[in-house]
Amino acid sequence: MLGLFQDKPDLIVHSRDPLNAEPPLARLRSRFLTDTADFYIRTHGNMPEPDAEKHRVTVKGDVARERTWTLRDLQGRFETRTVTAVMQCAGNRRADLQEVRATTGDPWAPGAIGNAEWIGASLADVLREADVRERPGLHVAFEALDIARNEGAKDAPYGASIPLEKAMSGEVILAWGMNGSSLRREHGAPLRIVVPGYAGVRSVKWVSAIRVQPKPSNAFQQRHDYLLFPPDMSPETQDPARGTAIYEMPLNSAICEPGPETTLPAGSTTVRGYAIATGRPIVRVDVSVNGGRDWQQATLEEKGDQPWSWTFWHIAVDLWKGEHELVVRAWDAAGQTQPSRPDDVWNFKGYLSAAWHRIRVRVD
Repeated sequence: MLGLFQDKPDLIVHSRDPLNAEPPLARLRSRFLTDTADFYIRTHGNMPEPDAEKHRVTVKGDVARERTWTLRDLQGRFETRTVTAVMQCAGNRRADLQEVRATTGDPWAPGAIGNAEWIGASLADVLREADVRERPGLHVAFEALDIARNEGAKDAPYGASIPLEKAMSGEVILAWGMNGSSLRREHGAPLRIVVPGYAGVRSVKWVSAIRVQPKPSNAFQQRHDYLLFPPDMSPETQDPARGTAIYEMPLNSAICEPGPETTLPAGSTTVRGYAIATGRPIVRVDVSVNGGRDWQQATLEEKGDQPWSWTFWHIAVDLWKGEHELVVRAWDAAGQTQPSRPDDVWNFKGYLSAAWHRIRVRVD
């Protein structure tokens, strides 16, 4: 495990066992494609290291032909696809909700997110090779090699699922590469699922089996863990029947530079950050230097034809002496924006924190 930290300087580590860590925000914002060494790490238990030559993934369930593939089989049989997409933890920005009141889970800042170029085979191609029966209401469940530590339940292999319609959409891939290189151990080598637009829990690492079935996965992560509960529920009163499974991620934005509690000189300061929406483009980002009373429009940076990526933005603002609360909010093509307060989206698990992002700075 030590080797992981030798090429990841200044990583903000929330937990070493299981390993959960995020990069400093300024470094996250430095590149449109997040450097692999700066990509957040989210694990739920042990971190497998399967032999890439011997590892196999099996496609089974509601298919006409069960198939088993090695990595070499997949690379030789299927067209290689490249998808540039954001990966984001459902708990990204949980720390903001914890300022309202306590939640379970690690106190992620806005760094539990990254944008990468994922390389692999289209999951739709792999499923069609097994003669998948494309019927409404089916789900595709992913089984992994890692053993997750499940709070309040027995440890068990990690698993999650997505609707078959999403699996067959073309953008979901069975990935063996990231940013032009082979996947690294901490990111799911030798094979992982990448589901653009969905919470990272669905992009299962170290995948060993893919099952087409009539119901969502029976794994703990699907049925009990990654659920959005109403605000009146607590760990003691939680009822999975009242929870909503988390798939698509909400509209969100964050300030990456300057950092919180930074001391700045008076005059012009450039504020930089990211914004992200699922299935719609970001059309506007507003920034306030006085806690949201007045707003200025930021400049959106060109990202090309990358519908599943984030949008970078920047703005130069004039700051006078004293303390300032910098705030950002984003708008998507449907005219939707973010809730103003974390109180409005608080839940005891700390998921989907998407209120205006606020930081305080001081100007001398």
